[in-house]
Amino acid sequence: MPLPDRLPAAILVSLAAALLIALSGRRPNVRESWTFAAAAIKLLLVVSLVPAVARGEVVESSPLALLPGIDLHFRADPFGLLFALVASTLWLVTSVFSVGYMRAGGYARQTSYFAWFAVCLSATMGIAFAANLVTFFIFYEILTIATYPLVIHFRTDEAKRAGRQYLAYTLVAGQALLLAIAAVHVLAPGAEFQPGGFLAGRAGTPVLAVLFALFIIGVGVKAGIMPLHGWLPAAMVAPTPVSALLHAVAVVKAGAFGCVRIVGFVFGVDVLRAIGADVALAIAASITIVLASIRALGEGHLKRRLAYSTIGQLSYIVLGAALGSAAALAGAMFHIAAHGAMKITMFFCAGAIYAKTHLEQIEDLGGIGRRMPVTMGAFAVCALGLAGTPLLAGFISKWNIGLGAYQAGHPAFIAVLLASGLLNFAYFMPIVRTAFLDGEGTKPDEAGIALALPLALTSAAAILLGIFPDAGLNLYHLAWEAARQVVSPDTRGVL
Repeated sequence: MPLPDRLPAAILVSLAAALLIALSGRRPNVRESWTFAAAAIKLLLVVSLVPAVARGEVVESSPLALLPGIDLHFRADPFGLLFALVASTLWLVTSVFSVGYMRAGGYARQTSYFAWFAVCLSATMGIAFAANLVTFFIFYEILTIATYPLVIHFRTDEAKRAGRQYLAYTLVAGQALLLAIAAVHVLAPGAEFQPGGFLAGRAGTPVLAVLFALFIIGVGVKAGIMPLHGWLPAAMVAPTPVSALLHAVAVVKAGAFGCVRIVGFVFGVDVLRAIGADVALAIAASITIVLASIRALGEGHLKRRLAYSTIGQLSYIVLGAALGSAAALAGAMFHIAAHGAMKITMFFCAGAIYAKTHLEQIEDLGGIGRRMPVTMGAFAVCALGLAGTPLLAGFISKWNIGLGAYQAGHPAFIAVLLASGLLNFAYFMPIVRTAFLDGEGTKPDEAGIALALPLALTSAAAILLGIFPDAGLNLYHLAWEAARQVVSPDTRGVL
């Protein structure tokens, strides 16, 4: 298969799987086989792009003309490929976990669940490989709609309220994004993503500050930038694998990915500095990091505490993009992978605990670490990683963002990183202490291989990425290559 053909194939394989899953509803084993097959094929297609993109080759495809001068255009650049690698890898392990979780709970509407899950991943691939703003917007909105049935999966009153809140936030944000895209097409017809920004050199255009604000509203809702975050904790009413999808694979990562795309590939660092938007965005991200961490301290529900943690952690990505130096951008991009591996592990742990014990409140988890040592051991590893402990994945991204703050001439933001690390310890370590030191001793009794294996693998990935950041997939290399291209648009090549 020619390289360009692999881009639409990587996107369409999940849509095909969704149709086949819907047609296999009465045969669960067949239905889940389609899920695994699509996940494996997608991962192979995405991995096959790594050598060419790492060599600096342009891999793109324009399978359809949408409007005069505007194509449905896909391109695998280093940044998009990094996001696609993270999403496709984590989809495979999430599929294993989902089967174990949904079967253990005997939940209804499993066919709908797996079908919409596949559509979400197809939309995520479209976002990752979008080469222009219109293509990005189409798949961004598909992701919004496809996630709604998953949020309301249980059809309880609470789930329906969360679904309405989710749509109210995301659809309004989508309209802000559409307005911004339409206006940008007047300034730069075609609006093709370009390292350094296709609006570079237009710093004197008065409307740019307004357009940037609209773009940040458009992507900031999914990225959870405060005060645009309200939908995210409410959405924790969804099944835990959906929470993992929201936080580590697709929805919120699409928002954070969009922030970096807008900063680095639409406006460019120099334009942001000229209009003063870089410091404004960095301050908004810093406020979100600190306030979300403080809010997490007071949350007694495990998944909701993880949700507020995600809100804070996503703003590391936004902060790195706003700072605009090569190290900060590389750290922001790598944090998509690092946070993805660690946060999905923690939601897997929450799901395994619920499947085994139906416990959700942190105060009730006394002794669960001795009963489920693999589960809580993985949780502890990733809690340390998110706090920025050396030799774990979170340290790599946060070190680069801190270094990038110094390089950008804004060392004050290093204090935000340090404060956040301490707050991470403050709201995660009590969970670990309660799990291992409180309660009565009991024999180990994990939730089952389909639930324990995925969280063991993803926690191992958090360790591996902390020691060997490229880990065979060139994730760190891709992050640095993309960052250098943004800062020095003429730069092409390897590290």
